[in-house]
Amino acid sequence: MSRLYDTVEPSVVDEEMLQKAVEEQGPKDEAGRLAKAEGIDFAEVTQLRLDFKNILKIDNMWCFTCLTKLQLDNNIIERIEGLDVLVNLTWLDLSFNNIEVIEGLDKLTKLTDLTLYNNRIARIENMDSLVDLHVLSIGNNDLKDLENLTYLRRFKNCKTLNLNGNPFCELEDYKVFVLAYLPHIDYLDYRLVDEASKHSAYEKYQISIEEMLHDERAAQRKLDEQLAKEKEFETHKKAYVEKLNGPYMFDSMYQDDIEGNKLSAMPGVDELLVVYRESFSKICQQIFEFGLIEHEKRVGEIDEFWKAINEAKTENKNMGMVKVNDFIDYKKKLFLDLLQLGEQGQSIAEQRFAEYNDKVAILQDALMGYEMQLVDQLEETVKDFERNMADMVSGFLENVQALISQCRDLENMHHERMMEIAIITLEKVLKNELDDDIPDELRELCVDKDTIVNAVQTSHDLHLLKIDNREDDIVTRINQFMSNMIRDVHDNEEVKRNRQRVSEINNLIDHLRDEIDNLDLQGLNY
Repeated sequence: MSRLYDTVEPSVVDEEMLQKAVEEQGPKDEAGRLAKAEGIDFAEVTQLRLDFKNILKIDNMWCFTCLTKLQLDNNIIERIEGLDVLVNLTWLDLSFNNIEVIEGLDKLTKLTDLTLYNNRIARIENMDSLVDLHVLSIGNNDLKDLENLTYLRRFKNCKTLNLNGNPFCELEDYKVFVLAYLPHIDYLDYRLVDEASKHSAYEKYQISIEEMLHDERAAQRKLDEQLAKEKEFETHKKAYVEKLNGPYMFDSMYQDDIEGNKLSAMPGVDELLVVYRESFSKICQQIFEFGLIEHEKRVGEIDEFWKAINEAKTENKNMGMVKVNDFIDYKKKLFLDLLQLGEQGQSIAEQRFAEYNDKVAILQDALMGYEMQLVDQLEETVKDFERNMADMVSGFLENVQALISQCRDLENMHHERMMEIAIITLEKVLKNELDDDIPDELRELCVDKDTIVNAVQTSHDLHLLKIDNREDDIVTRINQFMSNMIRDVHDNEEVKRNRQRVSEINNLIDHLRDEIDNLDLQGLNY
């Protein structure tokens, strides 16, 4: 599928090319002159054509964050790259290029229309994230194997598919295979597919399709289970108790414990370890269950806080709207009355003008009062929330640290028992009272008292370090959570909202006063 190109030097998408393209495709005449003078913000561009530019490499697209439509057809592009930042892209044309591999599309999750027509692609792949894909044109490529099309079964929203011009289109069963394995397609190679053809195709491949469906369902169940486990684990992490629902923490203490694993071969240690592991794991389970309960409480408190904040804002806004609407009704009636005054209406008009301005002032005071009331209400709500969350976090840490302290106590008791067993074992080895089948690793520790005592102490220190590290990790993470949450609460643009609201009130009052000042009382004859 070779193509002839102009003997122009291959180019890379650079800022100069982008600036020129945006200016050419932007507003025309006076609007275009103003836009050029003010400077065009690439971040505001939603559509861009870069066709017939002899582009070899896609680059410098990072500013076009709002781009939804991009044409890169009729270039000499060899790789799909440099598009990760275009997360809002819905339409992409890469037809008539030299692309051999589908890649670089993972971040384009909003893509609905993709054109790869007339390239050198031999395999359909690397498109898993394009779940909203509706139109795919990949004709005139190098697709030879019909089985390759089964990859497209995952795109249930894809209704229009163009494959025309690929080598497998010459196969006798091409169309039947496509309709059988891709029943969601409504348009194939620019032609509407009828239901009768789909049904006939399905019957021909029914056995193999049902086998594939069985495999797909099994794979989906496995994926669902994996996703459920990952979601559950994420919840455990947010509760700071991941891997505490079982013997994970206990096992981790021995994972890198070289000396402890050697000492486990001492007579009586295996039974001791069974009891220790069970007791230690029970405490970890208590931490785990308590952590999940406390996590739910924190989530509930946070949800209630934001609900209260939003309800307060909505209620306050509604009260202001009632005041404003009442004033608007009053203003309409007043203006109508003023316009109907006769020749003797000057003194009455002046009285009504004064009355109007008084009511405007009253409205301003009411709206400002509501805003001040809201600010005070929000501040009090935030303070209550911070106190509640601080109490929750403090209570959580107090209980967790008490339980972890029990883990330490168990380790200390285990250490004392291990030390007793080690001394007894050493004496028996020195007296040749133990069988010769004890491991060489253990026999090396039983050369003298200092050696075996140091081994027991090293194992104990490692275990305590693991326990301490897990406690520090929980404390650090939940304190960081508290710090971030409070920061987010105070960075929720409340100050900006307040300033904007005050500005809106002042603008409204100014507008209402201007209206009475500029009122054209054509019905009055002074």
